[in-house]
Amino acid sequence: MRLRTVCAGLAAGLAAVTSLTAAGPAAAHAPGTHACSPYVSLDRFSDALDKTTYESVYTGNLSALAVDRDGSLAALADRSSLFRLDARTLRPRGVVGLTDEKGAGLDSEGLAVDRDGTRLVSSETEPSVRRYGPDGRLLDRLPVPAALQVAPAGRATANQTFEGLTLLPGGRTLLASMEYAIAGDPAGLVRFQTWQRHRDHFAPAAQYAYRTDPGLGVPEVQATPDGRLLVLERGFTAGVGNTVRLYLADPRHATNTADIEYLTGQDGVRTVRKTLLADIAACPSLGATARQPQPNPLLDNIEGMTITGRDPRGRLKVLLVSDDNQNPAQTTRFYWLRVRT
Repeated sequence: MRLRTVCAGLAAGLAAVTSLTAAGPAAAHAPGTHACSPYVSLDRFSDALDKTTYESVYTGNLSALAVDRDGSLAALADRSSLFRLDARTLRPRGVVGLTDEKGAGLDSEGLAVDRDGTRLVSSETEPSVRRYGPDGRLLDRLPVPAALQVAPAGRATANQTFEGLTLLPGGRTLLASMEYAIAGDPAGLVRFQTWQRHRDHFAPAAQYAYRTDPGLGVPEVQATPDGRLLVLERGFTAGVGNTVRLYLADPRHATNTADIEYLTGQDGVRTVRKTLLADIAACPSLGATARQPQPNPLLDNIEGMTITGRDPRGRLKVLLVSDDNQNPAQTTRFYWLRVRT
């Protein structure tokens, strides 16, 4: 979702910069030494792609990340572009455009790379989950439960639906996270929808309720190797800046809410259990600068996340990216974290 920010009078010329900048000032710091919490440390950050283009395509607006089968990074922009990035340098190595069934662009928000290399992409305006080939060719579209569709077809609000998308271990279950609650559910109680693989297609399956912190939404979710979830919660307050928190969540004992029409008044529903791993504002800034007020200059509109592996101590290596909304007051920034779960 494109969070509105104040441009603060910055020069419009920033948007025209097309050459890659150097990595952020954190690049020289030793990895794994900068604690955000007992569970999370920040290795470094990089603004290398900020306000750049590749093959005349703007490389910002990044909303999702995934590790491709060849080890490169797939980076999804919410304006219908899917980039292939070098995992070490972040340099773009390719880009394809994505369209819907009518050839129109998408508000593309969530991304998962399937075991056969196809790309699963969610959009928050319909909402939808579509499958694409590596070349961007549209393959098919998954069914979405009626209640999660945008009003008047359903009870969701446009731009507040499927933001996060992840395949659970084994690749048989796909999970999408709604960003905000649908009508008839309490504020802050968002639904996580799953699909189960049946041969060559996915069918709607279990659904779970996840409670966010007050005023925050869910821009991203990522399955851990043991079947739990890393969940990003995010919000923005004008004049104050972003709030971004990382949670570890466990849906395995939560109530299946697929057949519960309204969650208001349903006291017996077991929500997804969550544990705070880190408030990103508590991370060391490592010399980062911000173009608008922020609780920590390191922060921006963090929206994408992927797990890239484990370090020798068994911690998850997690990569985050911010969506700059092609806004001079914001930054496309990558963050390398180590997470103990």
